[in-house]
Amino acid sequence: MTDVSQSTRKFRAKPRRSLEFVLFFSIIFMLAIPFATASWIADVFRKKSIFIDGPLARSRAEADRITPVIFSA
Repeated sequence: MTDVSQSTRKFRAKPRRSLEFVLFFSIIFMLAIPFATASWIADVFRKKSIFIDGPLARSRAEADRITPVIFSA
């Protein structure tokens, strides 16, 4: 029988983000907060529900979406 208790497969750690990436992410995140807050308030009144993503979650999602696009160019 073979010993399968120890895997020979190596897992890669997530690459650390550079200081420049974190700086751009922070700037975009801070700039997105007012717009995300306004759209969140509009969605709360439109859907009449508070069980939707809040303004910080929306800003983080926008920064997560936009920052890699800047670095891929």
